[in-house]
Amino acid sequence: MASVDLRDNLLGISWVDSGWVPILNPSNVLEYFSERSNPFYDRTCNNEVVKMQRLTLDHLNQMVGVEYILLHAQEPILYIIRKQQRQSPTQVIPLADYYIIAGVVYQAPDLGSVISSRVLSAVHGIQSAFDEAMSFCRYHPSKGYWWHFKEQEERERVKPKSKRKEEPSSLFQRQRVDTLLLDLRNKFPPTFYQVKKEPEVPVETVKPPEERETKPPAPPGPARPAPQTTPNKPPPEKRARLQ
Repeated sequence: MASVDLRDNLLGISWVDSGWVPILNPSNVLEYFSERSNPFYDRTCNNEVVKMQRLTLDHLNQMVGVEYILLHAQEPILYIIRKQQRQSPTQVIPLADYYIIAGVVYQAPDLGSVISSRVLSAVHGIQSAFDEAMSFCRYHPSKGYWWHFKEQEERERVKPKSKRKEEPSSLFQRQRVDTLLLDLRNKFPPTFYQVKKEPEVPVETVKPPEERETKPPAPPGPARPAPQTTPNKPPPEKRARLQ
């Protein structure tokens, strides 16, 4: 189908005449479409000339110019009308299609409008998703980036508060410090010096008791007599002197 002129691009509007809706049929749908209040109808078309001269629609094939024909009918709900440019009795160029559903007239979108609308809807959805995701993103120099959702905040409010053990450093801080230390090590590599070793002094090893040399016991000799013990005598009694 050829692209529709911008003047005929009426995709955002519709038209209906409630007085015609109950009596619509394939024989009078073109007359319904040619109402003066219909914004989709072109007054300079060949249909208007045939209507003024009281001729039949068969004379449209012998004329040259813009015309409207009934392309498809599905009674009593759907009718499709085509606007086309006739160049000869056998050659026409489609310009636009209009469909009538329950008496309401709409302009059918062309392929370019459909693709543009779908791409615009997809881009809008993606942009909305990114905006919503960025609203949950948080950043702190000591913690880095994290996600903060409203549901998580409500759960934390419901949960009983418990004292959290504060860590000396976060994972983000440790990773940053490791990166800085690695950069400093690459910029200023360490230098190594050779140190002369002093001669080692031999250390006497102490053997364990199991390895020590044990002297053999002396051979048994004659038994020595036991020393004689004298019985303890009581001290002498003192006698009184006679005068």
